[in-house]
Amino acid sequence: MGIQTPSWVKHAVFYQIFPDRFAQGTPPTNADQPWATVQPIPYEPWVAEPTLQGYKGGNLWGVIEKLDYLQDLGINALYFTPIFQSASNHRYHTHDYYQVDPILGGNTAFHALLQAAHQREIKVVLDGVFNHASRGFYFFNDILENGPYSPWVDWFKIEAWPLSAYDGSLPANYRGWAGNRALPEFNHDHPAVREYIMQIGEYWIRQGIDGWRLDVPFEVKTPGFWQEFRDRIKALNSEAYIVGEVWTDSRHWLDGTQFDGVMNYLFTGPTIAFTAGDRVIREHVEAPAYEPYPALDAAAYAAKMQDLLELYDWEIQLTQLNSLASHDTARLMTIVGSDRPSIELATLLQFTFPGAPCIYYGDEVGLPGGFDPDSRRSFPEPADWDQDLLDCHRALIALRHQYEALRVGTYQSLYSHDLLYVFERSLPEQQMWVAVNASDGVQALPLAKLGLPALRQIVYGSGTLEGETLTLPPRSGVVVV
Repeated sequence: MGIQTPSWVKHAVFYQIFPDRFAQGTPPTNADQPWATVQPIPYEPWVAEPTLQGYKGGNLWGVIEKLDYLQDLGINALYFTPIFQSASNHRYHTHDYYQVDPILGGNTAFHALLQAAHQREIKVVLDGVFNHASRGFYFFNDILENGPYSPWVDWFKIEAWPLSAYDGSLPANYRGWAGNRALPEFNHDHPAVREYIMQIGEYWIRQGIDGWRLDVPFEVKTPGFWQEFRDRIKALNSEAYIVGEVWTDSRHWLDGTQFDGVMNYLFTGPTIAFTAGDRVIREHVEAPAYEPYPALDAAAYAAKMQDLLELYDWEIQLTQLNSLASHDTARLMTIVGSDRPSIELATLLQFTFPGAPCIYYGDEVGLPGGFDPDSRRSFPEPADWDQDLLDCHRALIALRHQYEALRVGTYQSLYSHDLLYVFERSLPEQQMWVAVNASDGVQALPLAKLGLPALRQIVYGSGTLEGETLTLPPRSGVVVV
């Protein structure tokens, strides 16, 4: 038997939500609410610039209220950055893996969200932060209180005593992720730690979630760890999606025994470099390791995509998570200096490439933002939406849902010259051609030279078909069926 991946992911359009910043909702009057959601809390103003540590007060009730918007947009899968109890607005500092943060509405709000999403046939994937916990995590906090007498002292990577969890002038004396003493790393070689994490993964699958996005899984070096995680998750739900946050060549994790896909930054970087070219503002992209620079011409982009498609099994390619921005990058609007054609062309390539496209909340309405924390701005009010960009996203999502070839069809580069790139997505009964002109001039493409059939129709874009010639305006793209 070959590699098996979840069939639904191949047909999914994901929407990534940073819960503190997406929507503030009101819980129903009969809801069993945690204290934090019924007492007044001095959140930062919603429209103010985000800070590293401040809360805006977004919650899962707000997400429920926006499900109609997301469904109308064509979204059928949600990926949430962490939602579990934490003392950080991003919640990567986990306190309790079994409790949804009270500010978000607690477990009550999450179960209501899960039910409401599933009623709309929208899948829900959660962020699993299993490499490290936090200083407030019960087991580590016990070590801070009881030192070497704690029964959980072997759960973490203790190097010496005393521990210094807060005083930066002293050595921490324990391993924290990326040297951050706020994020003590688990000792994954310890059988109890391993079992604890496996049971967390299983618990939320039993609660009804549709998969896990795994934070920095490459940091877990214990042999067989992710193989066991996959086996136990898939035993409960064979269609559960397991996607890892790996930014580079991921063949080690995409052999069919661990993850179904990764956050496909090997697609992201070249796609921005081709569509935006020298418009990319380097200061916004040089920190993360996905390198949307230097500018690429069509031939170089075609080569990058071919190399990417040869890295993994085709089943894996169809369940990669393809984003143009995330909470770990600057937003596309800011990266390209507010050049809308760059965004539209990149989005066209995103929605016509193998794998599941994922929209970072607000990108569809033109939300700007530099690197963290600026990329985590609050979702804007409708008066501040870029309606043309929203229409572009809505049209491309509908196109992907309409044409199966754009979801599971083969991918073949047909033509690449200067800044004009043409490729095919094909099934036996359905052929699609995508042409992207990233140049500042009009491009005329003789279709006969590409061997395309005579019966053709443009289903997206502003180009024209006259006889055997496809004409593309400057910085535009089309989809032909």
